[in-house]
Amino acid sequence: MSTDDRADSAPRHERPMLASGGVYLRPAERVDIPRFVRWLSHAETSRFLAKRSPLSLAMEERWFDKMLERHGSELWYFVVCRRKDGRPIGTIALGDIDQPNGSAQVGITLGEDRGQGLGTDAMRAILAFGFDELRLERVWLDVAEGNDPAIRSYEKAGFVREGTLRRAMYTAGTFCDVLRMAILRSEWQSTRRT
Repeated sequence: MSTDDRADSAPRHERPMLASGGVYLRPAERVDIPRFVRWLSHAETSRFLAKRSPLSLAMEERWFDKMLERHGSELWYFVVCRRKDGRPIGTIALGDIDQPNGSAQVGITLGEDRGQGLGTDAMRAILAFGFDELRLERVWLDVAEGNDPAIRSYEKAGFVREGTLRRAMYTAGTFCDVLRMAILRSEWQSTRRT
């Protein structure tokens, strides 16, 4: 059985703690590392992540160990899985957590099954966690201008544009603007009522 097969066969949760729509979030496991390397070394996945080169298994293992030390305090990192079959399709995390000011940054990477609304579902699951469990007031993200599918997904989840960081990212041979987007607790609560 390959490492990827073992990650696919991870136990599914009948009633997952963190879920929305067609996805649930689970903690990352060491068996996920080869999948992360594959996703993050693929040009389509990494295009807007400001990655400069492919990732090695050793590099990702070192990152994973550091992530585990921070998980649950200054970082919450999850694997996004499809509810219908438990298959991992991406990752999502809350980082840069500023507990005194109730703020955190969110980041998401879908390595598979883009364009099906599952990224929006994952964002809704982590926002519920951030606002309900961590008692955050504001969750923010940065997204490269031109990443229109991501921008539409974030807006669908309730994020609003706050500003533009001009020429803040170099990708695909050119500098591009980066949009700062955020959602407040009150905005999140109003999206849940509709």
